[in-house]
Amino acid sequence: MATEQVRYSKEELKEFEALLMEKIEKTKTELNHLKESITRNSSGYDTNHSGVKTLEDGADALEREQLNQLAARTQKYLKQLENALVRIKNGTYGICIDTGKLISKERLRAVPHTQHSIEAKLNRP
Repeated sequence: MATEQVRYSKEELKEFEALLMEKIEKTKTELNHLKESITRNSSGYDTNHSGVKTLEDGADALEREQLNQLAARTQKYLKQLENALVRIKNGTYGICIDTGKLISKERLRAVPHTQHSIEAKLNRP
């Protein structure tokens, strides 16, 4: 009788670690680009001579707000990726926090920072 695998091997974890490192680098680059865009937009802020807000001012404010929201989401995603690296180091990576079972490799390749198996995700209220 075959026993069910409860943890990924060191070799398997190296694959996920490499995937996470690649995603972390891309995410850091994206976050830096967003921060530069936010800084560029806010430093170029200029009210017109009469002091009246124009539609363009509103559009600039909306764009700045959207960039800030995207930067916040990207920052959160980066933290989740970094936390996944910590789980690799402490030996808990790939284990569902709801079921205690191993998360499928396919799911981890698609969502390497997940802590939930697809079964647990689908059974959530």
